[in-house]
Amino acid sequence: MSRRASGLKAWFVQRASAVYLGVFGGYLALYFMLAPPSGHAQLAAWAASPWVALGLLVFIPLLLAHAWVGIRDVFMDYMKPIALRAVAMTLVGFVFLASGLWVAQAIIAARALQ
Repeated sequence: MSRRASGLKAWFVQRASAVYLGVFGGYLALYFMLAPPSGHAQLAAWAASPWVALGLLVFIPLLLAHAWVGIRDVFMDYMKPIALRAVAMTLVGFVFLASGLWVAQAIIAARALQ
């Protein structure tokens, strides 16, 4: 794939993920403003409901992909030494991967408790 096509792919990932993040983020904001859960049990039950769990399982990877493209572009623009950039991107990649796995495990565990 050419560099131009790679940039187009990153641009598309940013825009497509932003749409879902905006819509689902709006839903989360409205839900927590209008009907906040009264305790952990109610929050876990809400997160374990099928549509919310599915929405969250889509939300987290899209959030991480959106953040990855953004931080990658910042590193590419402002970190000129390639070795430093590679180390920084590797560390951020591992943090994002660990965060995504942790959140997925938490959502799946909430579903298992129901």
